Amino acid sequence: METQPNQNLGIVVTGSVEKGTEVRLDSSASVEDMVVGRYVTIEGKKRRFFGMVTDISLGVTDEQITISPPDTSDTFTAEILEGTATYGTLHVLPMLTIGGEVTTINEGPQPVKTVPSHFSRVKLASEADMETVFGKEDNSRFFIGNPLDMETKLCLNLEELVKRSNGIFGKSGTGKTFLTRLLLIGMLQKSKATNLIFDMHNEYGWAGSFEGGKGGVKALKQLFPSRVAVFTLDEENSRHRGVSTDFVVRIGYDEIEPEDIGLLRQTLNLTDQAVEAVYQLKRHFGKGWMQQTLDISDAADVETLLQSMNIHESSFANLKRGLATIRRLPFLVAHAQTNAVDNILGYLDRGINVVLEFGRHRDITTYMLVANMLARRIYQRYQEKTEVAMAGKVTPPTPLVITIEEAHKFLNHDIANQTIFGEIAREMRKYNVTLLVIDQRPSAIDEEIMSQLGTKITCLLDNERDIDSVLAGVSGKNDLKTVLARLAPKQQALIFGHAVPMPVAFRPRDWGTAKSYEEFTHENSSEKKAEKDIKELFE
Repeated sequence: METQPNQNLGIVVTGSVEKGTEVRLDSSASVEDMVVGRYVTIEGKKRRFFGMVTDISLGVTDEQITISPPDTSDTFTAEILEGTATYGTLHVLPMLTIGGEVTTINEGPQPVKTVPSHFSRVKLASEADMETVFGKEDNSRFFIGNPLDMETKLCLNLEELVKRSNGIFGKSGTGKTFLTRLLLIGMLQKSKATNLIFDMHNEYGWAGSFEGGKGGVKALKQLFPSRVAVFTLDEENSRHRGVSTDFVVRIGYDEIEPEDIGLLRQTLNLTDQAVEAVYQLKRHFGKGWMQQTLDISDAADVETLLQSMNIHESSFANLKRGLATIRRLPFLVAHAQTNAVDNILGYLDRGINVVLEFGRHRDITTYMLVANMLARRIYQRYQEKTEVAMAGKVTPPTPLVITIEEAHKFLNHDIANQTIFGEIAREMRKYNVTLLVIDQRPSAIDEEIMSQLGTKITCLLDNERDIDSVLAGVSGKNDLKTVLARLAPKQQALIFGHAVPMPVAFRPRDWGTAKSYEEFTHENSSEKKAEKDIKELFE
């Protein structure tokens, strides 16, 4: 018979604060009904403990049974031995206290600093226990999914989440994009932040795809048309996909700065001398340095220029080859008629979320150049606005969350100090800007950056270095490794960090059905009211 919430499972027999507690199962509780990742409560003498099952094992009172087991065809003997000579054991990691003589429910869940006494009763956590720990869905909490093997809603406080940078990790095909869409929907509905999403694979604007490419799903613009704007680098591709865009991004050569080229040193195979030459050329030519560098072709002019700036001919040739690669990008023009940064900021200032689709331009050179260029300039504007606000002259800018995929390309050990994304992650929201990083190789991200991420959501990982990187510094790391290793290949994840009181393995809520779309839009009453007002206006 399946185990029910609040049913007695067993009693505590041993334990420690560091290693957790061992629970001997009652004969009435089937070990096969126990699941790693489930939540239990422990009724101590003075406290109630809330913990996670991190391991399940079998035990015997007499080692002779393991040497000479009973005949399995003799069910009568097996039933007699079960629960007396043989038993099941749960390893439980207590994480919080949720009431009792010492800690009252009014104080809220508190971190565990002791262990329950011997023979304390252990029960499966009830829905009321889960709500005590994780809270109920309300104006600030967003329903993101259900704890494994439970129907209880797992809710995140999105206003707290956006106060720090966060990360979503998992190997390819595990559902990172699916989770990111959910989190973006939640932030759009429940937080006061706006989002700037660098959409490398065209998954977050008008429509996205299921993992594996089977069919399509509605994305942010379809669900919340008045609160999301789609920018594109590839207007033709957007038309082909039937996407109505709000702005076509064009970037002028005169907008590219030496720092942008330095970031692409490895991608463009530039030497250190070639990168240094960029700074010299910028000082010599000014804002139009790139166009003039590419245009100069007369051998005598080149020689005179190089001699005047003490640039080696081979370094200049190396630089020109790299710049020629960039010039071939179709969205780059000599001079852009409208400034993309100004337009993005205009939407963000009005509380409208911006998705920048890359269309067919999915190579890493394009992604790194555009994402870093725009983010650096937007962050600089936010910095200026925040400093003015700190002087008491204006209100601070609306908090901004920047979403980047392939995050290790911007935040690896070699260039994390050079990119704007590394600076944002370390600033801890000093200027009202945070990151949502998405990656399948967390071990490639700089350790300092990983340590600054407030909340991490990780799907299945099978690389030991990636697992260690994600769980670095987390209490109960070894126990959580066991939970993480047993996640399903798809649509299961482990969340831990600042936005949740304790780690929790969960199954994300449904997305892609008519019912799920109705639930998302129904939760956003202001969106529906705006659409209704517009409809009534033209009737």
